[in-house]
Amino acid sequence: MQPNLNKFLELGRPAWKEARATLQKLLSSAEPALQNNASLRQKALLPMDEVEMLLPIAIGDYTDFFSSMHHAKNCGTIFRGPENPINPNWFHLPIAYHGRASSIVISGTDIIRPRGQGHPSANSPPYFGPSRKLDFELEMAAVVGPGNELGKPIDVNEAADHIFGVVLMNDWSARDIQAWEYVPLGPFLGKSFGTTISPWIVTLDALEPFACDAPNQIPQPLPYLAEKVSKNYDISLEVRVKPAGQEESFTVTRSNFNHLYWTLTQQLAHHTINGCNLRPGDLLGTGTISGPEPESYGCLLELTWNGTKELSLGKTTRKFLEDGDEVIFSGCCKGNGYNVGFGTCSGKILPSLP
Repeated sequence: MQPNLNKFLELGRPAWKEARATLQKLLSSAEPALQNNASLRQKALLPMDEVEMLLPIAIGDYTDFFSSMHHAKNCGTIFRGPENPINPNWFHLPIAYHGRASSIVISGTDIIRPRGQGHPSANSPPYFGPSRKLDFELEMAAVVGPGNELGKPIDVNEAADHIFGVVLMNDWSARDIQAWEYVPLGPFLGKSFGTTISPWIVTLDALEPFACDAPNQIPQPLPYLAEKVSKNYDISLEVRVKPAGQEESFTVTRSNFNHLYWTLTQQLAHHTINGCNLRPGDLLGTGTISGPEPESYGCLLELTWNGTKELSLGKTTRKFLEDGDEVIFSGCCKGNGYNVGFGTCSGKILPSLP
């Protein structure tokens, strides 16, 4: 008995395929092993309402990428203006930073509003207190399977064998804390207070029927990032917000995984090109997944254009998240007569501690 899936992830794709095929056979209508054995069914199948969801993996390290061109363009336009919204390096390599693995929590876990510093006003000292610009970020994350030895990069065309599957991820962001702290070294306290993932890992094998062409990358990536087959996945994503004190939730975003510019395999290959060693259970976030239309923007920073517009939620409005608000992500691949679901990734904001 193992406390998590890490040993299984380490076994690699042949073992994953065998386990998946075995489970599919046992659960098929043509297989009597479970159907005709009541005691075995009682041991093997549990009602959902009796199951406690836990983190499926022990996450040693967590990296967050910045791989959606639409998100990068919108953020750059908001903070730097429309002239040159995306830095030139963005089109040559998958930008990322190392996040905090200890604060990754399972869906349904409450998130306490973080406190920190914000931009000073005029000649005053920096603001300190509860974040005034708390946001969600619609992401997905790849779960690393077999890792690599220190000093030995993973070839981009073999990278898929090192990715077990993907989960939904909400990389909560305190925009005001981040804006004050991130120059020159990047995000820190504005991100490390909490990251929520869904409990269900959907394998790349399960996603294969939904593979689609990745965007044409201009300029051509350097040889170590040039893939023989460059693919994304058609995964419909939705964000709903349930405002504090209301029973109804409201859809604020409809996006798709296929909006990513840099593929999962390019992200993983780039991560290891300097010899960095990945390990089973490591998590690689995609970064916010935004589409080209306003209704497909993956965070409130974009949806409200950094608080300059209000987002309608039934009888109320939001610029950023308020205490008591709940954010629910869902994802689904729609096949011919069947769906591959990712479950939900949810969290509620609690007031800052005194």
